Amino acid sequence: MDKQIPTILIVDDDESMRDTLDAILKKDFNVLKVSDGRSAIDTIKKKDVDIVLLDIRLPDINGMDILQQIKENNEDVDVIMITAVKEIDTAVHAIKMGAYDYITKEFDYDDVIARINRLIESQNKKRELLYFKSEMERYIDVGFIIGNSKKMRDVYNFVQKAARVPATILIRGETGTGKELLARVIRQESGLVNEPFVTVNLTAIPQELVESILFGHERGAFTGAIKQHFGKFELANGGFIFLDEIGDLKYDLQAKLLRVLQEGEIERVGGSKKIKVDVRIIAATNVDIEKKMKDGQFREDLYYRLNVIPIVLPPLRERLEDLPMLIDFFLKKYNKRFKKNLTRISEEALDMLMNYHWPGNIRELENLIERLVVMGEGEEILKEDIPLEFHLSILDRKVPSISQSSILDVALESFERNYILKTLEKVKWKRKAAAEVLGIPISTLKYKLDRLNLYDVIRIKESA
Repeated sequence: MDKQIPTILIVDDDESMRDTLDAILKKDFNVLKVSDGRSAIDTIKKKDVDIVLLDIRLPDINGMDILQQIKENNEDVDVIMITAVKEIDTAVHAIKMGAYDYITKEFDYDDVIARINRLIESQNKKRELLYFKSEMERYIDVGFIIGNSKKMRDVYNFVQKAARVPATILIRGETGTGKELLARVIRQESGLVNEPFVTVNLTAIPQELVESILFGHERGAFTGAIKQHFGKFELANGGFIFLDEIGDLKYDLQAKLLRVLQEGEIERVGGSKKIKVDVRIIAATNVDIEKKMKDGQFREDLYYRLNVIPIVLPPLRERLEDLPMLIDFFLKKYNKRFKKNLTRISEEALDMLMNYHWPGNIRELENLIERLVVMGEGEEILKEDIPLEFHLSILDRKVPSISQSSILDVALESFERNYILKTLEKVKWKRKAAAEVLGIPISTLKYKLDRLNLYDVIRIKESA
């Protein structure tokens, strides 16, 4: 993606000065010229101006007053004052008021270009800082999201072809399948890894703030808008914006998003000027957009603009062959974070997780592994370490193959097994102490340990 060419506004009542600066700058920049203060203020309101070259002395409004107005209302516009040699003290005062620099009317051509280039570099760093404040880049392992299953290999092969094409992508999949991670893989495969990647979860933003978050707002646009604010699209300029849960975007804002896709421009809330942006959109949804279109809740023209390159992420239950690799990934991640050494999972525990339905997909798996690492001791995850709700959920799914008279017995046995193990763990695996906590004779505990096949588990835990 090409960077936008900066726009420079020259404000000077001396026509020859305007023409000279125009001749110097027009090769590398978009140049606008006006001869008085009111025209300057009007132009800044209507045009997307990056830099103003501002004469201190103007026929209608003092340059210092214009500087003050610019800094109060347009924080993203930088000003370089133009001054006569004898007015340098005034120019220094202007810098204290917020001007970036000054040049004299007897300027050197190369010096002017150098000062402007330094300013543009400063603006780029400022925007980068705003971007990094707006969201922290998260670590991502391509192997994690891709996996070894055929379905995920097919997704990755398609991504490799689509990533370098500057077209809009729509990722569809259930909640927790890793849509944002796949979007980051697309960015990584695009060759634009040094460009911004800005994420927006549209369901996490109050409806009344969505427009301001996306497109920014001008000072005074609404109650509480005490300063100008860059929207996510401006922060993403030159890179990517990931719009999560696009199916929940308000209908009236869908038209504004369509305008971005069609015209490549936005308009801040409370503003009137069009701002060009060069952003590649990756959208994602877990809802049935076709049904929303049929119900009149989603614009058909926007859908077709978004769905240029469609990608469908399969749920975890349809790619269970990836489960061991995903578990290993999360074990390494959370062992490092919590300084643990839980490095493997038993075959019995893995078999149990392979039979689970995973309604929360990869996100649910990550939460489970994090929980197990935090609570676990030793080096291995055992079946008994898996939370009770997973045991019960699997039993519910097996109801057709288990008689109604025995399903309760199986559930009670699962609960009893886990409760005894948790009690033993609390008392450092001392059976007599566990029997006292459970309120049963030691002989009864030994009977239950034998009936529930827990002696092997205890030996492993005691040696850990």
